[in-house]
Amino acid sequence: MAGGLAWRIFGPMSILLTSVCDGIGTITMNRGDKRNALSTELIAALHGAVEQMRDDSTVKVIVLRGEGPAFCAGADLSYLQRISELSPLENVDDSTSLKNMFQAIVDCPKPVVAMVHGPAIAGGCGLATVCDVIVAARSGSVFGYSEVRIGFVPAIVLVYLMRKIGDTRARRLLLTAENIGAEEAQRLGMVSYVVDDDALEEETMRIAGKLARNSASAMGMTKAMLNAVHGMSLDAGLHYATVMNAMARQTEDFRTGIASFLSSTKES
Repeated sequence: MAGGLAWRIFGPMSILLTSVCDGIGTITMNRGDKRNALSTELIAALHGAVEQMRDDSTVKVIVLRGEGPAFCAGADLSYLQRISELSPLENVDDSTSLKNMFQAIVDCPKPVVAMVHGPAIAGGCGLATVCDVIVAARSGSVFGYSEVRIGFVPAIVLVYLMRKIGDTRARRLLLTAENIGAEEAQRLGMVSYVVDDDALEEETMRIAGKLARNSASAMGMTKAMLNAVHGMSLDAGLHYATVMNAMARQTEDFRTGIASFLSSTKES
């Protein structure tokens, strides 16, 4: 298709759509009639799409979005009914699938940008939280961890949320199960950018385009460092940083970037 756009379809009834254009890979949850609620099939499809884009050399940044009125409204009702009837071992396997999908986003060396409109609730809020950048509609987006209202525990997302916004703020959201808007989510450190609702797609793609102009190897190494330094002592963190600094100097992107910078400096 024009402009290098290519569509791929994952899962039954096209529950997930992807496209790649100008270095930006877009993953669209396509269960708008279900408010993109998480199901076993959607979780597996998301994991597969992230892994595919991780290995696609034409993709430098990933945008995750939802079709219809919501980003992701949590777990599908039929999915909740099913897991309530599973055995302990079956539930461990099912929980592991969710954790692996979240971790695939965290471990992906390419920045993942969540474009959030409408509700991002429970597992849907967790899905946004594990992304590197969240761009949220100012008046149309809602964030919340509602699990404790129904006797559930936000177990997996708790780990990611605490690392992102800290203990005190995480306790507030997880224990009260309150819903908050985009500007409050930004104040708490969950959301990176808040934009007008009618400019959400345009601004998200602008931000993604800005990321796509950066060095892929440098962004990948930076993400790896951001994930690794949590929990390290100061000495261990600095040692790790020193090694990564030295490794970055050996990359082709570094050599090319430095040569270009020096050339432009001489010309000016």
